[in-house]
Amino acid sequence: MSEAPSTELKKRARRLYRAMLKLYPDATCALIHRNPFELLVATILSAQCTDERVNKVTPALFKKYPTPAKMAQATQESLEELVHSTGFYRNKSKNILAAAKRLTEHFEGEVPADMDDLLSLGGVARKTANVVLGNAFGKNEGVVVDTHVGRLARRMELTTEKDPKKIEQDLMGLFEKKNWTLLSHLLIFHGRQVCASRKPDCENCTLIKDCPQILPK
Repeated sequence: MSEAPSTELKKRARRLYRAMLKLYPDATCALIHRNPFELLVATILSAQCTDERVNKVTPALFKKYPTPAKMAQATQESLEELVHSTGFYRNKSKNILAAAKRLTEHFEGEVPADMDDLLSLGGVARKTANVVLGNAFGKNEGVVVDTHVGRLARRMELTTEKDPKKIEQDLMGLFEKKNWTLLSHLLIFHGRQVCASRKPDCENCTLIKDCPQILPK
């Protein structure tokens, strides 16, 4: 969306947000975590993997390596064995090990609540940083754009972009900053329960009056 959003589009976006808020009042982060470190690791593991699978893997992982200092002492082979079922396990193990070491060596074992500092960690790009900032620290620095958010944003014609960074910028321009973190959860909930990738249930969707239904051909 190269041009500034129209007033009508902003109004429609607000109506969609309010409607989803009523539909999913309990929308929240699906990754089970007890602290920022656990959320950081879980989010790295969630790449191209379901949250459900990650939630099955992390209890054993955090039982063995509950802190950055403990995880920094792990071998990559040990981590690979624990996270194997999440897919891409070699790269993910390498990333969480590197992140744990950097947290221990540069941040006194604490996950930083700063975008640039988070981006300096292994395996952390903007999407992961947004997840951690929004859900662990209550800081709305951006919008998490996963496959659900990207798909629904295009279907609802809130963006015409395909690149996640550009989609994020469009969504940030349409919704209030204070709502950015929750917006992602609402779109993800709707994407999982109603607006599925292959077969969206448009007939039973209560958002239909504000959705242009831009479906793939």
